[in-house]
Amino acid sequence: MPARDLFEERIRHRILSELQRNGRLTNQELAERINLSASPCWRRVRELEENGVIRRYVALLDPEKVGVPVCVITLINLEMHNRQSLEAFENAVRDRPEIVECYAITGDADFMLKVRVPDIRSYERFLNDVLFRIPGIKHIKSSFTLREVKYDTALPLPEPTELHPSRS
Repeated sequence: MPARDLFEERIRHRILSELQRNGRLTNQELAERINLSASPCWRRVRELEENGVIRRYVALLDPEKVGVPVCVITLINLEMHNRQSLEAFENAVRDRPEIVECYAITGDADFMLKVRVPDIRSYERFLNDVLFRIPGIKHIKSSFTLREVKYDTALPLPEPTELHPSRS
């Protein structure tokens, strides 16, 4: 990688690292932390946003303080594994606020959901009113988490020397 490209990748890496730690930094604060003037810093952040590297900025809420302390990992098996069944399930769960994460997975299940609810009775209602009504589900396995050991939204960023120049 040419020196100029490596320099740009290092700046990009520092911007992303800082914003993952604190997305509320002002452009001036960010520029100071990465030793860059405000205008070039702003341009680089805008480019990262426009290219979809930075998807959005959010506030991370404390689940207990907002009333959804119960976290349930739910594994779903579908009866059929064709495109239509997969898309139907994904569409059925996509807009449910209780489902904070959904992954198509390999192994013993087809999907893994992370569900947040106020209490066990609320999860039972969610099962009866939502999941049990989705056509094509063969099996549901629910595991209630005891405590959160690690939760981090920051992605591990490869060092700039490892990055491919084609990445935006």
